[in-house]
Amino acid sequence: MSETFEGHVEETKLADALSERYLAYALSTIMSRSLPDVRDGLKPVHRRLVYAMHQLKLDPSAGFKKCARVVGDVIGKFHPHGDASVYEALVRLAQDFAARYPLVEGQGNFGSIDGDNAAAMRYTEARLTEVARALLDGIENDAVDFRPTYDGEEQEPVVLPAAFPNLLANGASGIAVGMATSIPPHNAAEVCAAAALLVRKPQSTTEDLLKLMPGPDFPTGGLIVEDSDAILKAYETGRGSFRMRARWEVEQGRFGTWQIIVTEIPYQVQKSRLIEQVADLLEQKKLPLLGDIRDESTDVIRLILEPKTRGIEPEVLMETMFRATQLESRFGLNMNVLGADRAPGVLGLKDVLQAWLDHRHEVLERRTRHRLDAVERRLEILSGFLAVYLNLDEVIRIIREEDDAKACLISTFTLTDMQAEAVLNMRLRSLRKLEELEIRKEYDKLSAERDDLLKLLGDEKLRWSRIGRELDGMVKQFGAGALGQRRSTLLSAPKPVDISVVETVEREPITLILSQKGWVRAIKGHAIDLENQKFKEGDGLKLAVPCQTTDKLCFFGTDGRAFTLKGADLPRGRGDGQPVRLLFDLGNDEDLIAVFAVKEGAKRLVASSAGRGMLVEEDSMVAEKRSGRQVLNLKEGEYAKICSPAEGDQVAVLGDNRRFLIFPAEQLPVMGRGLGVALQKYADGGLRQAMVFSSTDGLLWPGAVRVRQFADLQEWVGKRAAVGKNAPAWALKKA
Repeated sequence: MSETFEGHVEETKLADALSERYLAYALSTIMSRSLPDVRDGLKPVHRRLVYAMHQLKLDPSAGFKKCARVVGDVIGKFHPHGDASVYEALVRLAQDFAARYPLVEGQGNFGSIDGDNAAAMRYTEARLTEVARALLDGIENDAVDFRPTYDGEEQEPVVLPAAFPNLLANGASGIAVGMATSIPPHNAAEVCAAAALLVRKPQSTTEDLLKLMPGPDFPTGGLIVEDSDAILKAYETGRGSFRMRARWEVEQGRFGTWQIIVTEIPYQVQKSRLIEQVADLLEQKKLPLLGDIRDESTDVIRLILEPKTRGIEPEVLMETMFRATQLESRFGLNMNVLGADRAPGVLGLKDVLQAWLDHRHEVLERRTRHRLDAVERRLEILSGFLAVYLNLDEVIRIIREEDDAKACLISTFTLTDMQAEAVLNMRLRSLRKLEELEIRKEYDKLSAERDDLLKLLGDEKLRWSRIGRELDGMVKQFGAGALGQRRSTLLSAPKPVDISVVETVEREPITLILSQKGWVRAIKGHAIDLENQKFKEGDGLKLAVPCQTTDKLCFFGTDGRAFTLKGADLPRGRGDGQPVRLLFDLGNDEDLIAVFAVKEGAKRLVASSAGRGMLVEEDSMVAEKRSGRQVLNLKEGEYAKICSPAEGDQVAVLGDNRRFLIFPAEQLPVMGRGLGVALQKYADGGLRQAMVFSSTDGLLWPGAVRVRQFADLQEWVGKRAAVGKNAPAWALKKA
């Protein structure tokens, strides 16, 4: 071997080598770590944990074993990774606030909803739950395929039989390479009811399924406030999100006082961090209606919100809390899973249920065949017993006198090899007359069972009918008791609560200062001496915008995107401020062409360097994300040129070709996003300047000294997209 490869060098492009290795890593992450299987809803580490505990006989009726023992078996036999990650996965399977239907029953400290860590695995103990037993049901009966473990010494299941809809019931989340999954937990009884409907009526639509399974059911309860149309679309496409809110009630006190009691918080929100967030906002005076927050929780959540004054409406107070804190959050739906062919894909609700049902059908077939084989083997042995019972004396003689008793039995009584072996292994006590009657009784019973099994294997409708009955049984099993009751309440989207009278921050005048190199800061007051403002070396003033701390400020970039910051969130102080690129995702090759305070009902003229433009309502330019909102679509080589107030009824346009045109503003469309329409026709070049003005007040062109009355501008009035006429000298000065 060493002689063959000694001095051997293969030339490979670095890009090819990297892409090949990265693809192998990506596939390993997708298939063996991050995405759950659509059939049993488990990732490999969880499947190995459950199977290892099954091998240790940690059934619900058995005693507990140390988690360290379980983790040791998992990493030693099946999962060659660090013990910390395996124990963390085990802990999550046992937390009733993390898993809707825990697969592991823990004994000891397994963490809390406050975010406390579990005790070390040498202190905690665990065993499987009834739900986990349902997932394993039939695994000893050839229900699923097995494969060699990483070292080839053991066998592990490729997938569990899954007599429980674990993917939807417990949900899943994970981040792979280039893809992710996020599936909320649901009520198992509702999932089984929807699956039973799909068995009986395969043509059922997603809307039909949602009548039985209306939405997620989170282990921490809470309220789900989402439109039914949005829920339907999310489940049809496999992508969407659900808005969750805390459950609260008003508790009346003495002398007209009251307080709000929060009893359930959104899923995956840590209570301690929620309280810290509210306390920070109180300190920053961003919750003007809230007086104080207290935590009176035991094992049941009880947060006390005290209003600043009793004259406040509870709904208004809670609306401000929902907008500012994690008392309201969103849970994404992205049903990206591994199918039966191990290929990842985003599936809708009906496809997920059908994939699980197909798996249950395959498991039923395999278990039936396995049982049929066992029955036929036993029947063969019993028929041999019955054959020799008529001549027991001859059997005894052959065994005592013949050298090859087995061959003699086979030839004398026409037995098979298995039957002869069974007769030779028979105990003497089995020769009593009563035993023959028992054998005939067992033979008749197994013969009837064999007929039923053959009938089941030969009739697909009968198999699906059996699955339907099993699902009805699951509805009763998992719908009973405290575990089966729905915890989350589904409501329609709430009516908007008017909090315009509530200032979440103290209103005060500020002036936004933007430097030429993109540094932004706010200075208190409007009467600012701009000439004496200091900037970094080589930098200077670009623009100053008087505004209020309560204003929403829109930053419009050359890439056609609008970004939004609140006036109160601008960096304050005497320093240089912060680069705008740290406050939102503006590209390094892009610049800002306008900054303004958003006014309700106001409009803006936005236009590209190619001379296409439109009117945009300022309210529609507000963006909630750092990535901003795309307002003006651009073609290759173009950039946003104009973003100016649209206060008037006429539009004046100047092109690089020194042509000037005026046309009515009503000829421009009002759009939220688009390419816009042509403002002026150009043979070459593009847009130089454009603005909206009022025909009553006249035109004050940028750089001009005096206002031009509309009557004096009739020479250049025309229709939109016309060429225009030679521009006057005053329009060319600074445009």
